[in-house]
Amino acid sequence: MPKLSIIIPVYSEKDTILKILDKIEKVDLDGVEKEIIVVDDYSNDGTREMLPSVRDKCKIIYHSRNQGKGRAIRTGMEQATGDWVVIQDADLEYEPDDLRVLLKKIQEPDVSVVYGSRRLHHNYFKSRHSGHIFAIGGIFLTWLTNLLYGIKISDEPTCYKMIDAKLLKDLNLKCERFEFCPEVTAKVAKRGIRIHEVPINYYPRHKDEGKKINWKDGLEAIWTLVKYRFKK
Repeated sequence: MPKLSIIIPVYSEKDTILKILDKIEKVDLDGVEKEIIVVDDYSNDGTREMLPSVRDKCKIIYHSRNQGKGRAIRTGMEQATGDWVVIQDADLEYEPDDLRVLLKKIQEPDVSVVYGSRRLHHNYFKSRHSGHIFAIGGIFLTWLTNLLYGIKISDEPTCYKMIDAKLLKDLNLKCERFEFCPEVTAKVAKRGIRIHEVPINYYPRHKDEGKKINWKDGLEAIWTLVKYRFKK
């Protein structure tokens, strides 16, 4: 039976972690096994104390200190045994049912990378109340990616990146924080591998609700894209 490894990096998400795990558990992947890997990046809000209640449903890994989202993803990759890997944020911005759409695409011949594009969905600028500044930042990063690497994608910083597990582990990732997305995109693009996209839903949350990414992470993403474009 083919298997999908779902890596969930978690840092202080006590209000949503059990909800997102419940949603993932309920998604029917049409014969594909789910391997759920939760990496707690030293949460300090009670999240760590909640996770033992779901240890029968997923692998749980605890960092002994806060190391960043990128490092948490890399920790999860070390434990992943699936044919494909996808990243799932611990909040409720992304709808796990959309994993079915990505999975259907990546099972097509000669497809090894699939991004869930928020911009291909009609509600990207209308969904809830979250800041358009994040949307504009994402559009700029996508434009820069296309310019630097000569590709055509619509949503570079999307969380939903589903990738062939062998390929992902062969990319030799170095990310520590939020630069996971641009590093993966850069290294895949430099190999000449096509990034396929499918539309997904998106329900952004505001900074007051716990959104952690900020303008400094945007600058880091720009630097990452430029660095790997010219790095041998």
